[in-house]
Amino acid sequence: MELKLTKPICFFDLETTGVNVAKDKIVEISILKVFPNGNKESKTWLVNPERPIPAETTAVHGITDEKVANEPTFKELSSSIYEMIKGCDLGGFNSNRFDIPLLAEELLRADIDFDMKNSSAVDVQTIFHKMEQRTLVAAYKFYCDKDLTDAHSAAADTEATYEVLKAQLDKYPDLQNDTKWLAEFSSRKRFADFAGFIAYNKDGAETFSFGKHKGKLVEDVLENEPGYFGWIQNADFPLYTKKVLTAIKLRSLNNKLS
Repeated sequence: MELKLTKPICFFDLETTGVNVAKDKIVEISILKVFPNGNKESKTWLVNPERPIPAETTAVHGITDEKVANEPTFKELSSSIYEMIKGCDLGGFNSNRFDIPLLAEELLRADIDFDMKNSSAVDVQTIFHKMEQRTLVAAYKFYCDKDLTDAHSAAADTEATYEVLKAQLDKYPDLQNDTKWLAEFSSRKRFADFAGFIAYNKDGAETFSFGKHKGKLVEDVLENEPGYFGWIQNADFPLYTKKVLTAIKLRSLNNKLS
């Protein structure tokens, strides 16, 4: 089943130096852009992370320091990458919890003010786990009856993710062929930031989802413990989380002044 789209959706996959959203860097990014008329555009970039790639990470994706030594940095590629995804919905495999947060960090480090306010995010892994509980390799075999022979290659994983989503729509009549519906279905919990440190409660208000203030309203914490804002800003939290927290603080101050 082909996707019913009202605007383009970019399926993408990252290979990275590690799994720490705040610290690790992209070494390869592949984007498959699907347009409402069915046309497709794809692009893959190798990226110099400007730091050594750990041996245990290279063992997973096969990308060595030597392979990316003469490649452009993410900052040098950032405008091209952003131009390709700007105004699009996003899709991936475990993308809501890892790929989108890390991509957002890299774009913010490159001084590109990235957000998802007007875009939907479809996480094919979440749909898969809700329906079958498997990995991407098993998902590709289960839904498409194909072997993912080049797993952990960004281009192969991206194409497989796109094919799996189309096959999921064919297999499950309950799934709606609508990007916004799929984004809602593939989300686990609504968060204000990509990394999941600030969540929305049932009333739509921001709450902290970690630490000593877990479950408390962000505005109340910032009001009663002003130093907590400074601690987060100076600690090793993702840039996007800090951006969201700053916006909440400014909104609260503006509400007091109005």
